[in-house]
Amino acid sequence: MSTIPLTARGAELLKAELQRMKSVDRPAVINAISEARAQGDLSENAEYDAAKERQGFIEGRIMELEAKLSNAQIIDPKTLDADGRVVFAATVDLEDLESGDKKTYQVVGDDEADIKFGKVSVNSPIARALIGKSAGDVVEVQAPGGAREVEILDVRYV
Repeated sequence: MSTIPLTARGAELLKAELQRMKSVDRPAVINAISEARAQGDLSENAEYDAAKERQGFIEGRIMELEAKLSNAQIIDPKTLDADGRVVFAATVDLEDLESGDKKTYQVVGDDEADIKFGKVSVNSPIARALIGKSAGDVVEVQAPGGAREVEILDVRYV
């Protein structure tokens, strides 16, 4: 498995989720299974089936989180020196040339992407268009509503 880029904050969020899964979710589902088992006949016990299914999900997610964290390449944006270029973990101020709307995005890993908080996946169309560009560059971004031109106003590493 190749390395998975994460910001320091993204790695902390994954670690917190893993800890919660192991210390809260796993014991809760084990308890639910034992309670369902105590009800007797397991062949028609919906609670037992649901708890076993939930246990499978939790165990799978724990393995997935452990694998991601073991292969993580944690990148701290404060230590970056990319000569003003857009790179992973950079924060970018953009202006849509057609509408004049200004937006700020941080380029992050897939697991930490959340457009509501201005975090876009490094694999998203907008991030792929921005990577390697600098302030002042005009970039064409393929959006769901069609191609858009944006100007990079500023690139920060915070």
